[in-house]
Amino acid sequence: MSAQSGRERHSGREPHAGVAAAPLQSRTVVRDRAHRDMVWIPGGSFLMGSDRHYPEERPAHRVSVDGFWIDRFEVSNAEFARFVGATGYVTMAERAPDAADYPDAPPELLVPASAVFRQPSRRVSLSNAYEWWDYVPGADWRHPRGPESSIEDLSNHPVVHVALADVEAYLAWAGLELPTEAEWEFAARGGLDGKEFAWGDQLYPAGHTLANTWQGEFPYENVKIDGYEWTSPVGTYPPNGYGLFDTIGNVWEWTADWYQDHRASAGSCCSSMNPKGGGREESIDPAVVGIRMPRRVIKGGSFLCAPNYCRRYRPAARLAQAIDTSTCHVGFRCVLRAPESGIAAR
Repeated sequence: MSAQSGRERHSGREPHAGVAAAPLQSRTVVRDRAHRDMVWIPGGSFLMGSDRHYPEERPAHRVSVDGFWIDRFEVSNAEFARFVGATGYVTMAERAPDAADYPDAPPELLVPASAVFRQPSRRVSLSNAYEWWDYVPGADWRHPRGPESSIEDLSNHPVVHVALADVEAYLAWAGLELPTEAEWEFAARGGLDGKEFAWGDQLYPAGHTLANTWQGEFPYENVKIDGYEWTSPVGTYPPNGYGLFDTIGNVWEWTADWYQDHRASAGSCCSSMNPKGGGREESIDPAVVGIRMPRRVIKGGSFLCAPNYCRRYRPAARLAQAIDTSTCHVGFRCVLRAPESGIAAR
């Protein structure tokens, strides 16, 4: 497999040669108040979910969405820093949790902290995620690997360690929203309805790595064929058929939908047009004792997704993420629900 570094990989900003791609519908670029590029995605119908992989993706079902504007790139550290500089916002990971919200938590855990991946030195059981996840005091968006790390050279990498409240604060400042799961998946597919990946049906077409994912045996062996151990700069890999970058891999992305089983909506005539997921209370995991924490759908997979674990570097893949949780591999991108015409004047 081959990998080039940085933006040279797609200097022409076209889909990778030899990779299936839909005709580009529109590459109109607008600027919102947060100074990011957005692309118009024409509405349409597509096959959402998959019957070939994880149970939560089933059943595959046809839905339709109206047209919308979406960020061409994931929100970067530089863009999030602009928001923090303008508002003085302090993220959840930078605040000590309220003991009243976590009555059974040991005092040593009630400190500013976030979840960080720690690569083990040996093969471990894949049934215990605590073998590679640590709750690290001092880890936050400015310190993605822990208090000794920084984003000094990562300004164009996707912002991470953002809980839902942090994302919503950014959205309120920017005047934007999160995509629904259906909008996100429709955009991520780039016009390739029913395909396995955002570029076709092969993970490494012609030996090329087209997304920042894990190569090797997760979690102890990362051979880094793509050149990246952690996040990569936004826009490093070729765009999909709609001109969007990093819809697969790099970091998971928050959506607007409360998590629910696909079976709850599939086949319903009322949910086939612009579906919006379930309810807040219904998203709570009944298996978690003591804390009733709502969950949102996250999409796209991350640099930690591997063929032997979490094969979720696909548009149909989905996970439930507790809204109070921030990690080193979850970020976001935004949408604007407005007509195609007249947006450039915003």
